[in-house]
Amino acid sequence: MAVSRVCWARAALWGSAGPPGPYVARRLQFVRSGLAWGTPRSSKLHLSPKADVKSLISYVVTKTKVINGKYHRFLGRHFPRFYVLYTIFMKGLQMLWADAKKARRIKTNMWKHNIKFHQLSYREMEHLRQFRRDVTKCLFLGILSIPPFANYLVFLLMYLFPRQLLIQHFWTPKQQIDFLDIYHALRKQSHPEILCYLEKVIPLISDSGLRWHMTELCTKMQRGTHPAIHDILALRECFSNHPLGMNQLHALQMKALSRAMLLTPYLPPVLLRYRLKTHTTVIHQLDKALAKLGIGQLTAQEVKSACYLRGLNSTHIAEERCRTWLGEWLQLSCILKEAELSLLLHNVVLLSINYTGTRR
Repeated sequence: MAVSRVCWARAALWGSAGPPGPYVARRLQFVRSGLAWGTPRSSKLHLSPKADVKSLISYVVTKTKVINGKYHRFLGRHFPRFYVLYTIFMKGLQMLWADAKKARRIKTNMWKHNIKFHQLSYREMEHLRQFRRDVTKCLFLGILSIPPFANYLVFLLMYLFPRQLLIQHFWTPKQQIDFLDIYHALRKQSHPEILCYLEKVIPLISDSGLRWHMTELCTKMQRGTHPAIHDILALRECFSNHPLGMNQLHALQMKALSRAMLLTPYLPPVLLRYRLKTHTTVIHQLDKALAKLGIGQLTAQEVKSACYLRGLNSTHIAEERCRTWLGEWLQLSCILKEAELSLLLHNVVLLSINYTGTRR
């Protein structure tokens, strides 16, 4: 019986002429189907995990933009005043973040190539200078937000006192003009006091020729005349040594000059002198870099910002007049040495107080 089954199986596999039985036929069909299919083939339509993630991210981003657009339209229709504040705040955050990335890139490049601050280009130096001031203001807000639930109070204070607590990125266009006018009015209050100190030191000048030049300069300033560059340069010796050198300035003089530079005057004399030296040195370094770049390479906004930093209220002066004034400043600044920085500091008043076009 067993031998017959084996024979029939052999006959079925080797193509025997005799017909196989039903059991053998079923086994043979199963074996042939297995040989025909073989190992499973890989599908060509399978997507890689990276492609799946990219498609998911693009989908989420698209949906987020759609929802964000609907949210903006909803705020614009129902809460227009809040929408203006919200838009300015979001744009301000974006600009502040972009400034932080640029400042980090500049600092990294300085560290890699061992570059000092005064060796940077004008725009890089100005960016770092402004970013430090902005971070100092933001750091103050961060300290106020540390206590529990104090962040709600900080938001209220930011809304009520935007000039004192917020940087320019978060000001409206109208606020930028109004606040710059207010700051300039504050520093103008110190101009008569600074001129009064210059008159008081006239008897302390030993050289008769320098005494005469100082008297003429003070007289011109009181008459409303804009001084010429050679009138100021004639007094270089007075501002490098006694009585108007940086190390010979009295506490009240430094307080008045600090207000003229928009620096806090409520510090001990040692810190006031240090801050004035540091601030004036940075401006002197900026002037050298700007002279190398050329005023013609600056945009209109950069020119107005540079003039405002140096004491001129440029918000209401035409661009060409701002460029002319900035050229006068650079002509004087690039001649001065480090020991004569007190004269550069006083130029914030001497060159701006009677310039044509400034508001009284």
